[in-house]
Amino acid sequence: MVSLSSIHFSQTKTCIPSIFHPIFSQSLPLTLKPTRTSPVLQPLSIQCVNTLQPGKLAIDQIQSQSQKSNSLKIAIIGFGNFGQFLAKTFVNQGHTVLASSRFNHSETAQKIGVSFFSNMFDLCEQHPQIILLCTSILSTEEVVKSIPFHRLQKGTLFVDVLSVKEHPKLLLLEHLPIEFNILCTHPMFGPQTAAHSWDGFPFMFDKVRIGKDGYDRCEKFLEIFRIKGCKMVEMSCTEHDRHIAKSQFVAHTIGRLLKMYGLESTPINTKGFETLLNMVNYTTNNSFDLYCGLFYYNKNTRVELEKMEAAFDLLKKEVYGNILEFSRKQAYEKEKLEEVLEEKQPVQQKLLQFELETDLFRSTSPTLMK
Repeated sequence: MVSLSSIHFSQTKTCIPSIFHPIFSQSLPLTLKPTRTSPVLQPLSIQCVNTLQPGKLAIDQIQSQSQKSNSLKIAIIGFGNFGQFLAKTFVNQGHTVLASSRFNHSETAQKIGVSFFSNMFDLCEQHPQIILLCTSILSTEEVVKSIPFHRLQKGTLFVDVLSVKEHPKLLLLEHLPIEFNILCTHPMFGPQTAAHSWDGFPFMFDKVRIGKDGYDRCEKFLEIFRIKGCKMVEMSCTEHDRHIAKSQFVAHTIGRLLKMYGLESTPINTKGFETLLNMVNYTTNNSFDLYCGLFYYNKNTRVELEKMEAAFDLLKKEVYGNILEFSRKQAYEKEKLEEVLEEKQPVQQKLLQFELETDLFRSTSPTLMK
């Protein structure tokens, strides 16, 4: 029979948490004497280098599993400025992000942590759960028609982020197989306005076609924006286009009009003028294709453009009319003044005549003056 010559517990605490083993909360000196037939062994010191807090490992494992279960595989089609802007947040939240674009953005994608595919077929072979359309408004139809739907899994969720909503809605309903889900969205912010935070910015969405197999996927996608603090606004595509024509389209029209006008900063800018300069910079930093798309694919914009033209004509008539009225008033007052002066003229002449006669009388009658 072999036994340990001795086991000495050092003064270092045991690696077994003391909360579970109070008997080991303090070091215990323990020595086992060897039998005569046992070989003498060197003293063995048991130490614990690092202790774990009770339950911490289990909590970390649960959180890790939760993140994996909530993570999505998102394929971004159209990896320009806005697509890259969204991709950074997707990656930071633990989602797997793929991308494809007509231009080669592989280096940028690698820096962000995105897998870039130059071929749309190869992208769809990865079976993404979500296809996110970040294309320009004018090119969306062509892109949708080029997607190999047969290489995607049933229940794939298609999401668009265009600034118009009726156009992509009708386009996706027309070309997508019935087993695919459709979510139309419009984040009311971008790289210029929300570079540091999305908190408080509106995020419009319309669940155009969400089946039972796509509900959880849809909610997980919307949760990305809820976590970032966006103001979630569920709204129909029709209502969205009506509001956008009166807001975003008007802002872009005025901004581009002032750019063509040649608006420039001055040494004595007012706050209101600074706001106009910022509007010009913001709107003209977007491509002209965006403005054309806003106008062409939103039927409400034509009415708003005509209303702006009519308002400008009305403003000119009002200011010219006001100036004309002011001029007429001034002319009338001048005329009345001249009439008053004409009425006073005979009296002044009589006074002058009287003064002349008085002087003449004094000069001819010196004795009287004495």
